[in-house]
Amino acid sequence: MTSQFLLISALVLLACAACLIGSALLRRSWDMARSERKLNERLHAEEHLAETRPDTEMPQRWTDRMIVYGSRWLDTPLGRQLVAPEDRRLLDQCGVNDLRGKTLFFISRVILGFGLPIAGWFLIKNHSTLNVMLIAFLGFGLGYMGPKWIMLQVAKDRRRKAAEELPLLIDLLRLLQGIGMSVDQSLHIIDKELSASMPVLGKELRLASRQYANGRTREQSLRRLATIFDNEDIHAITRLIIQVDQYGGAVQEPLQQFSERIREQRKLNMKEQVGKLTVKMTSVMVVTLLPALLIITGGAGFLAIIRTLGTIGN
Repeated sequence: MTSQFLLISALVLLACAACLIGSALLRRSWDMARSERKLNERLHAEEHLAETRPDTEMPQRWTDRMIVYGSRWLDTPLGRQLVAPEDRRLLDQCGVNDLRGKTLFFISRVILGFGLPIAGWFLIKNHSTLNVMLIAFLGFGLGYMGPKWIMLQVAKDRRRKAAEELPLLIDLLRLLQGIGMSVDQSLHIIDKELSASMPVLGKELRLASRQYANGRTREQSLRRLATIFDNEDIHAITRLIIQVDQYGGAVQEPLQQFSERIREQRKLNMKEQVGKLTVKMTSVMVVTLLPALLIITGGAGFLAIIRTLGTIGN
């Protein structure tokens, strides 16, 4: 009985120790995640401090004063509803996920969401209940979703430009690595001297270099570039840069193979677009050229038949 009691006591003590260790590890992981989140927010705020400071300290124009006033509403429940995390990611893809961009997005939704129904109420003459409800619903819907639709088009255009600039980035990295430069030196030269030829990727590399200089690791600084455009090729090239920065090694051959694969993929995409365009042009030719062709080839015959039928009737 004593041995069983001791065994049970030992198991209970072991379970308590495991719970204490697990809770300590879990609390430590939570603290690390909270610290990293606070560090990211602080770094993000410092990155845009120079841009937002003139607006917040000495707003001279009425637009600056409006942005300063609207920025106070971003952390409210209304601001978190109108500028949701999905909208913030969309603004991030458009390259305007700073205080000014989020404030303008919030103000545009508020003004259009309430302004369009009011304008529609003044424009219509029949103020029946059905018309007022319809105008209120359509006006608020268009005002609420209009800015997002515009930003979706801008984000789509930026993703397309980033995909077009990727082969140039790979060639520049391969060239700079071929003359003996490190990853840091290559990214620094691309950021300082060659970013004008890559407006979209150059801006993202500049932001990644700034984050790396502020204390982030190479993986953390390139995480935004790897995920913002939803492009597998950009994600793969960022992973390659991170691995070379961590472990070293020759990178010219992988970059050359990667560049050739991207060019082959672009050729296949171009052939696919040509095939789709051929099908679309066939329908256009049928609609536009077939009536003219029938008139030219069969017009005389139709006129003869009509004249013959006319003489028979007489």
